[in-house]
Parts: sequence; C-alpha cells; structure tokens
Amino acid sequence: MMRKGSRWIPAILASFFVVVFLSPVGAAEKAAKKDAKPTAASNETAAKSGASKEPAKGEKVAVVNGTVITRAEYESETKRFERQMAMSGQAPDGAQVAEMKKKVLDGLVGREVLKQQAAKLGVKVDPAEVDKEIATLKQRFPNEDEFKKALKNLNLTEESLKAQFTQDLGIRKMIDEQVASKITITPEETKKFYDGNPELFKTPEMVRASHVLIKVDPKAGDADKAKAKERITAAQKKVQAGEDFAKVAKEVSECPSAAKGGDLDFFQRGQMVGPFEQAAFALKVGSVSDIVETQFGYHVIKVTDKKEAGVMKYDEIKDRIAQHLKQDRVNQQLAKYIEELKAQAKIEIFPVN
Repeated sequence: MMRKGSRWIPAILASFFVVVFLSPVGAAEKAAKKDAKPTAASNETAAKSGASKEPAKGEKVAVVNGTVITRAEYESETKRFERQMAMSGQAPDGAQVAEMKKKVLDGLVGREVLKQQAAKLGVKVDPAEVDKEIATLKQRFPNEDEFKKALKNLNLTEESLKAQFTQDLGIRKMIDEQVASKITITPEETKKFYDGNPELFKTPEMVRASHVLIKVDPKAGDADKAKAKERITAAQKKVQAGEDFAKVAKEVSECPSAAKGGDLDFFQRGQMVGPFEQAAFALKVGSVSDIVETQFGYHVIKVTDKKEAGVMKYDEIKDRIAQHLKQDRVNQQLAKYIEELKAQAKIEIFPVN
C-alpha cells in the first residue's frame, strides 16, 4: 500500500460515542471468582490459616457498595493505556502518568456503579446479541486459531469474553434508556453548528486511481530491479494495447488492491508517497501514467475519477452533525449521571502506589 496514513477530512466525522470500555481481564477475573467452587481441602486450609476469601487490603484499589475492584484489574487497565500511549508515540512525564492512573481508577469506579445500576434496573441482554458481538469480533481475525490465540494472550476464554460482552451490552442499554433517549437535537442546532464551523466541512481536491504494482525492495540489486522493470513494462504494454486495466491489475499486480482491479478509491494530497501522488494528480480522468518508481516498487497508474476542492452541502451532512451533537451531549449527561450514582454509593478508595 502507498498510503501514508488515513486522515478523515471533516473532523466532525471522527466523533465517537460514549466510551464505556470494559476491561476483558477484569471481567474474566470476576467471572472466574464467581464460577470458582471451593473444595473441602481449600476450606480446611482456609479454616486452619484463618484466611478470608475477601482480597487482602493491599490487593484492593477500591470497594464500591461492597464490590471489590482489585489491584490486578487496575494494573491491567493501566498497562492497556500505557500500550496505547506507546503506540501513538507518546512519552508521558511523571505528572501525566500520575494523572492517567487517577483517571484509570476513576473510570473503574464509574464502570462499576454503571454495572450495578444496570443490574438494579433489571436490564436484560439477549444472548443472541452477545453471540452477534462475538461473531463480529471473530471476523477481525484470519481464522479461529488466531482468535483463540488472542484470547489466550489476554488470559481469557470465550465464556469469560461472553460475560464481558453481556456486561458491556447491559451498560449500553441502560445508557440508551436513562440518558440517550432523553436527548434530542433540533434542526436549528445542526444548522447553527454547520454555519459556525465552516472549516470542518471543507473537502480537498481528491483523485480516485487504480494501479498495477510490481514490488521491488529499495535495497535490491540491479538484476532484481531489472526483472521487476521488465514485468511492469509488460503490464504497461498490455494496457497500451487496449486490455482492460482492472483485468491486468488482477492478473499481475502485487498490491492487495489487485483483488479490486487495482482500485485505491479516493485519496487526497498527503496520503500517498510523493512520486505516486504527483503522477496521479497530474493525470486527467481516464489517462494512464508512464512507469512510476516509488519505495514500494514500480507502478502504472490510471486515474478513474476526480473531485474538486469544495464544501460539503448542509443537506449531505446534517444527519451526521445531529449524530455528533447528540453523542457529545450524551457524553456530558453521562458524566453527570455517573457522578450522581457515585454520590449515592458507598465508595472506599485505597492507595495504589
């Protein structure tokens, strides 16, 4: 692929719904505790030692209405955030790490009060919905073995994952009923947002192109480069002779886009590597480039469509604006709802350092 990175033009389109992510490891741990059956031997040992089934004080980070949030859950969630920071190239300082840990603990407590409230209100989750969530998740993996491997790496089983999704869906349903359903966005509000944020709805010049790629490593020797050049030249001659570009791409291209006849869909300036971008934007619709060399290899490019720079029309985007505004308001109201639940709950917080 030649794309340097995906960038959604209007920032409005990148808005997210309320984030209520539940820690899989924490869910698995709680499920394991719930399902665990004490043996006679373990009971006898516990009786002799005077041990309690309740986690020791040092193993707790919080207790919410008698439900313990363990240090293991807290550390698992903290590590997840640290991985996300590392993947995004962030190197937080001590103060930022401390703030992140505070937010993690606060999030775990908020999650617990939401879970308890959903149970209190009797929110039911259809097992078929859970199965659908699991099936959707499995589609992200090449095969069943890779899915099971990922679960194993997280110390999860499919059953504990189902328990996780059941809890998650229950909370989502409660949020829909108790918060989201009470919020409406008027046409006047969406129009005001559109008129007040013109920069968000500008669209750049875009090109839709297909290509044939013959890969060659930038460090390859002259002989390997010559062979690759021969292959792309042969493909170019087929296109010049009148063969269908998509057919040629399917037959010889070494890019994943070959399955779609080489189609790369629309892209804007800055999304492709330099030589590829320059060639594509210089072509007229229906034209085919000469051979283009990039760090990925040799390409022949055909431009199939173009869009001039402009502004998205209000009627085209109004529904998504309404969705964005509602999501934003739900986030605000959910934060208040969680604080109300916390105020009604008995919460103990323990030192985590």
